Amino acid sequence: MASPTLNKFLGEVARLMKEKNGTQIQDYLHYEPPWPPLYEQMVTELRNVYPAAQQSNLVNLCSEKLPAEEEGDGGGSFTSFVSFLSGYFAFIRDIDISQLLDTHDRLKALLGQASIALSSSTGLIVLPTVISLSRTLSRLAIGLDKRPDLVANLARRESTVGAEEAGERVTLAEGSANLIREAFKKCASERSGNVSGLDGSGKPEGRRIGIYLMANVCLKLFFHCRKLRSAEQIFALIYQQSPPLSLYPAAQRTTFLYYLGRYHFANNHFYRAQLALQAAYDQCHRQATKQSRLILIYLIASNIILGRFPRSRVYQRPEAQDLRDKFDPICQAIVKGDIASFRTLTDINNPSAAWLLHWRILLQIANRCEVLLWRSLTRRTFLLSGFQGDAVNKKAPTLSLEDVLTLASFLERRALGLESNKVGEDLRPQPSIQGKHHTNSLFIFPPTPADTPPTRGDEEVSHGYVDPDLLDYDDPPDAGLPTMEIVESMIASLVNQDLLHGFLSHGQKRFAITGVKNASPLKIGFPNVWVTLSAKMDNEVPGWVKEGQRRAGGTVMHLSGARPIGA
Repeated sequence: MASPTLNKFLGEVARLMKEKNGTQIQDYLHYEPPWPPLYEQMVTELRNVYPAAQQSNLVNLCSEKLPAEEEGDGGGSFTSFVSFLSGYFAFIRDIDISQLLDTHDRLKALLGQASIALSSSTGLIVLPTVISLSRTLSRLAIGLDKRPDLVANLARRESTVGAEEAGERVTLAEGSANLIREAFKKCASERSGNVSGLDGSGKPEGRRIGIYLMANVCLKLFFHCRKLRSAEQIFALIYQQSPPLSLYPAAQRTTFLYYLGRYHFANNHFYRAQLALQAAYDQCHRQATKQSRLILIYLIASNIILGRFPRSRVYQRPEAQDLRDKFDPICQAIVKGDIASFRTLTDINNPSAAWLLHWRILLQIANRCEVLLWRSLTRRTFLLSGFQGDAVNKKAPTLSLEDVLTLASFLERRALGLESNKVGEDLRPQPSIQGKHHTNSLFIFPPTPADTPPTRGDEEVSHGYVDPDLLDYDDPPDAGLPTMEIVESMIASLVNQDLLHGFLSHGQKRFAITGVKNASPLKIGFPNVWVTLSAKMDNEVPGWVKEGQRRAGGTVMHLSGARPIGA
């Protein structure tokens, strides 16, 4: 039987191969039904003339249409491309879109064949197709990962096959990302052309033009799988071998800087994160509101941790809709040093905290903003009861740590839900107070009457479970509340971080502000957090390749033209 449509299609592909028009070839290759009428006819011919049992004949047909004498400039043959093209025909012939797992496996195998062709002399021609396949596979993998009912059978199959192998099971999405990463490595490791990776016009050449396109697809999958270690390998390879990021289109730059900022945020490098996220936000198209909002969420979180709170006009932007309700109460609590409100806002049962947890910024804000909270609390205590100094008698402004302890204890009691500090009263959190329970409140129980000792052994204790080894241990009356040692350590930590300017007197339990002279004690003793922290940082962001930047490793030096020493 004849296959005129298939022959015509192969003739067009052969012509585009001679012209090295990879973009047009990528446009010719469709992966997702419904097919255009011409492709429906070609699929019918494939099923009638070249069924699965005749796959070898299909490979021979592709070889005839792409003869061996049509070789690339590099001298390599089209063998790998022939394998990919015959695999593509088999894919559209056998695909059943209702079987998503099977479709994923077939698409993954097809990308593997295209990745092999990427290493040959046809690599630059195949690159647009590899990028398109990677994006399609990424969407399908993420969609399947959100369908546990479909992936359950695959998980059981993998656990059965790999029962004898030790190690962490690779999820479906992660397996797809690992395959796409191999294609990314081939783009990043391009060695043809100029050593700088740029052509005569100063643009990336060869497979290097796909570095950030492939990297962004990989990073999307790795962040979806929460595999930051795998994402780190992407950033490290780019930092060593990629041309400067500024030479690539704005869409690629914005996406890459967004993932780079999120990576540094997750690793607690908040200054680096805000540098990358700020650049991504500035370069993001203003009509891309969804993307701008994603960037802005992490940018605001990074800046809050660094003591740089958003202004009102930021919340008025379209992409910042409803963000004021999420972040502004936290900022106000930090400014006031309001421990109770801060604990409530970052409690997991609070609706705002649940939103922060969804975006994976809750723990960073709850933990890293603690130092800012204590700085504001100390500052407010100084305003209320601190000695403002006497320039005439040369007495420095001072603050009693007892006052800080009193205010901190009062606020912590509110956070724990303790309504009174009278000895002998029930210190348990009151059930009427929601969202104000500190973790330590789980271990605070009411005093047991002397005539009803707690039951030992396996019997229940009247006020909850207590480990048998701790039955004779009495909790201190102020369990979970700050002590003088905690206050001293907090003040000393703030001084060490240059967030307070002065010294701590352990004997007198006071903090003294130094260097005031005729200036304001508040300005000298409590320097601006953002200015203080940013002054200690540099603007280098690992993973972000800038023009004229010297990189520590990964540079290849060609010495073939070097003269002997002394010549």
